[in-house]
Amino acid sequence: MQARIGLVLCTFSAALLGACATPAGGPSASADLQARSGSAVSGKVSFSEAGGKLRVEALVSGLTPGEHGFHIHEAGDCSAPDAASAKGHFNPAGKAHGHHAGNERHGGDMPNLVANAAGEARFAGEISGLSLSGASGVVGRSVVVHADPDDYKSQPAGNSGKRIACGVIVAR
Repeated sequence: MQARIGLVLCTFSAALLGACATPAGGPSASADLQARSGSAVSGKVSFSEAGGKLRVEALVSGLTPGEHGFHIHEAGDCSAPDAASAKGHFNPAGKAHGHHAGNERHGGDMPNLVANAAGEARFAGEISGLSLSGASGVVGRSVVVHADPDDYKSQPAGNSGKRIACGVIVAR
């Protein structure tokens, strides 16, 4: 009898602990980056909503060391060899290109990725003015990594060079 009670308690405890370890499952999206323009870049970018902002997390490899422009583009199409099919930066408010922390910027303007000596870049941050869906939604659009850093001032795209990786953003 004690063995049976112990087994029931162990099973119940395991189920309870399993439920505690399960992450909160809100809406999210992701993009698998594919190499473009002859690069060897790959990676994954994840999106979720947190506190009225869009949470963006990225892990990218195959980059040259240093800074690289990182933007959400208008079209969810990465089919062109140079990712030109992704069109321009996502710009739901019709503003000029600018610094990601400023008010005068495209919705898709994000901080530059910074690759280490091994060519890997990690990014985690929140972008205001964007969401997963609706008029400012990123699902169905694309995320692009550029060869050069965004200077945050040149129009229309920050002089960030060719598009070396592109991924379509899909809901999960």
